[in-house]
Amino acid sequence: MDNQVPPRKVPNFCSIRYGIALLLLLCNVIVMSQRVCMSLTMIAMVNSTEPHGLSNTSTKEPQDNIKNPVYNWSTEIQGIMLSSIFYGLLISQIPAGYLSGIYSLKKMVGSALFLSSLFTLLIPLAAEFGEALVIICRVIQGLFQGMALTTQQVVWIKWAPPLEQVRLTSLSLSGLLLGPCVVLLITGFICDSLGWPMVFYIFGACGCALSLLWFVLFYEDPKDHPCISKSEKECITSTLAQQVSSSAPSLPIKAVLKSPPLWVISLCNFAFFWANSFLSLYTPMFINSKFHINVKENGLLSSLPHLFAWIFAILAGHMADVFLSRNILSLLTIRKLFTLLGLLLPALFSLCLLYLSSSFHGTMIFLILANATGSFCMGGILINVLDIAPRIKTLLGLKSSS
Repeated sequence: MDNQVPPRKVPNFCSIRYGIALLLLLCNVIVMSQRVCMSLTMIAMVNSTEPHGLSNTSTKEPQDNIKNPVYNWSTEIQGIMLSSIFYGLLISQIPAGYLSGIYSLKKMVGSALFLSSLFTLLIPLAAEFGEALVIICRVIQGLFQGMALTTQQVVWIKWAPPLEQVRLTSLSLSGLLLGPCVVLLITGFICDSLGWPMVFYIFGACGCALSLLWFVLFYEDPKDHPCISKSEKECITSTLAQQVSSSAPSLPIKAVLKSPPLWVISLCNFAFFWANSFLSLYTPMFINSKFHINVKENGLLSSLPHLFAWIFAILAGHMADVFLSRNILSLLTIRKLFTLLGLLLPALFSLCLLYLSSSFHGTMIFLILANATGSFCMGGILINVLDIAPRIKTLLGLKSSS
């Protein structure tokens, strides 16, 4: 980006905007918990996650504990169930991005979180009727999760001063990394003590409660918030007035489709989320096949890489803002450097995981490094779209930082 915004005051971490970032962090934790929990409950839901010894039917086996049923789902069906949520995510994101500029963010984010949570509650019941219904529930979940994840980015157009955008965005988006850590950490204990259906009931109920909290606490504009201080309101509105005008132009579809920065950001985002989702969904099964441990121990080990990824995400956002505010590196260099590290290092450590991890400790070290280093993208491509298109003013790349 060509224009540099003058530095502002050090952010107040007790401010309303940081409260919104924490609220979005919790929303993302719940969204990811609902998405990833099946990767660990699958070990308890089926007879085996090994490729052999499974039929292609989904009939329920008789079991003494009817509240914790086990199914004969093939590995192919298991893979479709785990990945089906991404079909909904893929379909909903572009329409959600367009609708977020038309409809209320409060209603869109809150409703999407509530409906995703509702279909999470229905999964144990759907499993009783067959794998097809579970897949349908997961696809619908993905539709609403895509809406929640896409529309929340628009929040920072009105709430984030330019020199705090990376910090606030990385704090809220770090919930996508903390969520798998939380769900894998406690899912094993829930499955072991209460049964796998309770996992979906607990995370579904938490999502419903959080959506109601969102409707109560979130306001579209700093000027409308009843609890915001005068100094914070002035800090936000004055800095944003330097960056964008009050009225955004209409969306230039041709310019968007011809924008090289947009395609680069899209491809890099695809690479990041593909790697992150693959590691989130299949780490428990990988650990189970490699070490053959119980579901509780599996959950503990699977949560460690995501814990380090969350810590790295917070640090990456802070580092990027420090480099920018102190003029250590240019905005263009920061985005390129953090994107390069966030995409290249996980690929290298994943290859090491395949060929150099012959021991338990080696496997865990490379799993942690592969997950954690991807968090550098929090200071790169995951914030880059706000650089090139605040309120669509820069027409998605006419003045680009990519």
